[in-house]
Amino acid sequence: MRQHTVSIDILDKSYQVACEPEQEAELKQAASDLDDQMRAIRSTGKVIGLERVAIMAALNLSHQVLVMKSGGQPEDPLEDQLKTITSRIDEALFQLRQFEIS
Repeated sequence: MRQHTVSIDILDKSYQVACEPEQEAELKQAASDLDDQMRAIRSTGKVIGLERVAIMAALNLSHQVLVMKSGGQPEDPLEDQLKTITSRIDEALFQLRQFEIS
């Protein structure tokens, strides 16, 4: 199979990614979804730094995949735990940001 290079943009940065020609549309859609997720996280103002934004986006997208694999509906206790963990991570990152600013 032959691969070619596709340019994708995430948070106003361009990346060159090799992929099969028949996978180009999916790659571009995945990049667009990731860009949307990262912009939403960054816009909250709670998460600073590209690496942290990327990690939060990866966690969110990973959770979405797990929900789909489990039949589309997370169990309530699991969903509550995830919300609690996400809230704790957001708060810790916010406090870290405040520490870095001062």
